[in-house]
Amino acid sequence: MTVKKLSLKTILLASLVAGAASVAMAHHSFSAFDVTTEKVIVGSIKKFDWSNPHTWAWIDVPNEQGGVDTYGVEGMSPNYLARRGWSRTTLKPGDKLTLTIRPMKDGSKGGMWVTAKRPNGEILLMGGTITDP
Repeated sequence: MTVKKLSLKTILLASLVAGAASVAMAHHSFSAFDVTTEKVIVGSIKKFDWSNPHTWAWIDVPNEQGGVDTYGVEGMSPNYLARRGWSRTTLKPGDKLTLTIRPMKDGSKGGMWVTAKRPNGEILLMGGTITDP
């Protein structure tokens, strides 16, 4: 193999590795969320998406104008949550929750799930077991 072909293959391989690494880093980025702030929202589950790569909870939150704002809250992957006792039916439409989230940096209605509490006091964690011991 000539030096020119070897160099071209090396450059191509390095580019592919760098590209794959940047995609992986983007997927695991928290850049959309204000990780220095926590916000509490109180509402009802509108929809719970048990989907890869991350679960999403859609929460209807009453607003000051007498209407409802829908927040999109990102959670962990179904695989991760299933190993901690969650299932696709852990959250059902109409379930009432008080959620603590990391809000979106751009101010849109949504965030990253930190913890939630049901009216009966049950704590729903995205990390660790489903409930607080």
